[in-house]
Amino acid sequence: MDIRTLCLGILTMGDASGYEIKKTFEDRLGLIFHASFGSIYPALNKLTDEGLVSCREFSQEKRPDKKIYSITANGRYQFFDAIMKKPAADRFRSEFLATLMFSHLLPASVISELIDDRIKDRAQKIESLYDDCQTKMTDRDRFLCNFGLKMYQAEIDYLQENRHLLEADALMGNRAAE
Repeated sequence: MDIRTLCLGILTMGDASGYEIKKTFEDRLGLIFHASFGSIYPALNKLTDEGLVSCREFSQEKRPDKKIYSITANGRYQFFDAIMKKPAADRFRSEFLATLMFSHLLPASVISELIDDRIKDRAQKIESLYDDCQTKMTDRDRFLCNFGLKMYQAEIDYLQENRHLLEADALMGNRAAE
């Protein structure tokens, strides 16, 4: 699903500013999708030009005008058409795993530090997400929140159980060019 379609989907939940859409990406979609202001605003502009979204501007004191976006009937139709299609295969991107692909070139201490930092980061994400999952939310939100908790915990478990595969190789000096 692309940014445009996700913006339409977010707007099916209610009118929102670009900032509020970005916040939804961070708070509710952060585990599965990243979007920057640099991708959200061009998507909203194009959706507006195509008549799939309307935009109202409100004056603010000592601040730039605030734009509030609303999905149009045509935008809602296009969004529902998009989500009725079978989703494309997931694409996974990880700077962490890309770095570990070249672990044979790294000292054992660096590998250990990378893994320790990743475990700590995932534990912090679990703590933050767990607090969010305890708030009142819809079953859909609870499903996604708990999915995130399980994914982060599975990553921690895997790293703890298998870190020796990379660390031992580095400690033994087995750095053959493959």
